[in-house]
Amino acid sequence: MTLRVLIVDDEPPARSRLRQLLEEVPDAICVGEAASGEEALAVAEEAVPDVVLLDIRMPGLGGLEAARRLAALAEPPAVIFTTAYEQHALEAFEAQASGYLLKPVRRDRLVAALDRARRPSRAQLAGMKGGDAALRRAHVSARVRDQVRLIPVADVVCFVAEQKYTTVRHPGGEDLIDDSLRSLEDEFGPLFVRIHRNALVAVSQVEALEKDPDGHVWVRLRNGGGRLQVSRRLAADVQRRLR
Repeated sequence: MTLRVLIVDDEPPARSRLRQLLEEVPDAICVGEAASGEEALAVAEEAVPDVVLLDIRMPGLGGLEAARRLAALAEPPAVIFTTAYEQHALEAFEAQASGYLLKPVRRDRLVAALDRARRPSRAQLAGMKGGDAALRRAHVSARVRDQVRLIPVADVVCFVAEQKYTTVRHPGGEDLIDDSLRSLEDEFGPLFVRIHRNALVAVSQVEALEKDPDGHVWVRLRNGGGRLQVSRRLAADVQRRLR
């Protein structure tokens, strides 16, 4: 598949270099250029690129905010940030970037980033409402101080929504992630069951369903993971899923 690439940078020489590099990359074509975040959004809606090479520091709408708005498009492109500032790597990761390239961009790193971009981004997956199992992420990411921790989805016991964050429980403990419970359910629905408006439990981690003397239904987790209460509204659905 030929990748349709949009180049966004406020400096003409930087755009020119990326355009020249793209000419040397098989199966990739430049479908447009933009000098600002605002212009990038307008061009993206018209050209519908597969990938956006996006500078982070630009006057007006910066690259990070532009990336968040691109992710909200009906057909969100993958985003590869290009920047001279290494300290933006974590922010780029959190903005759902498919790649991160330091200037001056080297051809081999651009090729590798474009190859990674052929895999759907988180925003694209969310638009698929679950999609093919092969397209689901293998990990969720948690920010721990100034580091990013990758947690295998196969190890997740449950996701619990708390205020504006989601807590992920796993054998190594608990971490906070930015994903909403709804987006996690859309992406990983077949692997998890919603037991409460604020909780998703991994089907593989459920040992049994129990009912207490008051008629409340509980999920008992494997490996001594304790119990979680099932809401009355969802009890029948949970029982059907876990039969």
